[in-house]
Amino acid sequence: MDTDRLKFFRDILQTGSMSRAAGLNNVSQSAASQQVQELEKDLGVDLLDRSSRPLGLTPAGRLYLELCRDLLRRREEFDIELERLKARVEGTVRVASIYSVGLSEMSQLETEFRRRCPDAELRVEYLRPEKVYDAVAGDRVDLGLVSYPEPGRDIKVIPWREERMVVAVAPSHALAAKAALAPGELIGYDFVGFDEDLPISREVTRFLREHDVEVRGVMHFDNIQTMKEAVALGSGFSIMPERIMRLEIEQGRLKAIPLESPGLSRPLGIVHRKKKKFSRAAQSFLQLLREEPAA
Repeated sequence: MDTDRLKFFRDILQTGSMSRAAGLNNVSQSAASQQVQELEKDLGVDLLDRSSRPLGLTPAGRLYLELCRDLLRRREEFDIELERLKARVEGTVRVASIYSVGLSEMSQLETEFRRRCPDAELRVEYLRPEKVYDAVAGDRVDLGLVSYPEPGRDIKVIPWREERMVVAVAPSHALAAKAALAPGELIGYDFVGFDEDLPISREVTRFLREHDVEVRGVMHFDNIQTMKEAVALGSGFSIMPERIMRLEIEQGRLKAIPLESPGLSRPLGIVHRKKKKFSRAAQSFLQLLREEPAA
């Protein structure tokens, strides 16, 4: 049934005027009159009492008006429900992340994603960088989160953010009283680093060499949580993204000391397969990542 026709008839009775109803529906008065006449002809009854002012209804007209109101109400309910279904985000988002993005941060992202998309599921696994790329290339995950991202034949990179790198020490460390540090002030101290085959380790090593800084490497890890614990226990200093130390800084277990210019930063990127067709759930999570403010 033509809902425009139903609405027009309802508007005639609500306004009490054929001309006003015509104006509301963007039709001429002659076209409106013709439409009602055709309707009455189709139904085989008069609907309007044209002898009264404002226009009144015949008994058949009252019956038809009830039908109009009922069908229009049901159409409005249908449209609302349809839009709700269109907006509903379902499915599973698969994400592979390097360990140092931070469990606490990912937990916050999961909470916000669950709030926005209660019908979708987020699955996150933590892997070494090369395994993240493998999972993305093999389409075992939708998105990968890596540092120092590199595009490849089948891999596309979306820049995410730059994280400031700082010197991390325990509050009892000899360097802890410093407001900022020149690279040369690190010479000779025990150093807790990332595993040598990790991109962040290579970048920190390059930085120290460029500034002729020799340190005593005492420990190295691929697990950021273990690395932070070693520094907090006084095993030495480290250089890591300030963002991943937020909880330990709030707890008073670690102190972050900025490096004097030129400093050091770690780029993070989102990687995915080229020509990847994202589900609505994956699109929603990608949008959430892009909204995350820089440190």
